[in-house]
Amino acid sequence: MEAPLELSFRNVQKTAALEDLIRERAAKLEQFHSHTMSCRVAVERLHEHQKSGNPYRVRLAVRVPPGHDLVVDERPKKHSMHDTVERVLIDAFKAMERQLKKLSDRQHMEVKHHDVPIAFVVRFFKEQGYGFIKTPEEGREIYFQRAATLHRDWERLAVGTQVRFEEVMGEKGPQATTVQIIDKPGQRIPDREPEATEVPMAWQEWPDHE
Repeated sequence: MEAPLELSFRNVQKTAALEDLIRERAAKLEQFHSHTMSCRVAVERLHEHQKSGNPYRVRLAVRVPPGHDLVVDERPKKHSMHDTVERVLIDAFKAMERQLKKLSDRQHMEVKHHDVPIAFVVRFFKEQGYGFIKTPEEGREIYFQRAATLHRDWERLAVGTQVRFEEVMGEKGPQATTVQIIDKPGQRIPDREPEATEVPMAWQEWPDHE
């Protein structure tokens, strides 16, 4: 997975097999939400637990744009004494998959049924991981990062691409989140069909970045 993966183990032996299992399940999370910003997995074996419960506890935390923090906490009492740490881990990831799918479905419905802002990419620094979009009506230029793009759209972006987005106030000013392509990737706006949105006059000052 592209998102940073943080692993921690407490009173549990860290083995290559266990770490491979976690990385494999973490990579599959992107099938349920197109982009995750971070994933933290904590595996713990408790010294004291109920006789009817499993000693293993797994806490899974995932962050996705524009800033949703999803948490799964698989506690000992939910599992049989005979369940392995691998079984507890798999159950934790399955629970996270359900949360991600639910969030992704809700975000898609919001984009489909609500009037969300539209803008065009005016500056794009692919290798550096950021860019700027500009709204045609207000002419505002808004910063965005790679982590804010949906559906692996980052690789398809180019100057002139039309996108939908949400906006939040970051530490240094307005910042675009959940950036999603809605036109042909990299299509220069003046070359669009006649019924397409006209490019504001103020935009003509921007150089061509083919």
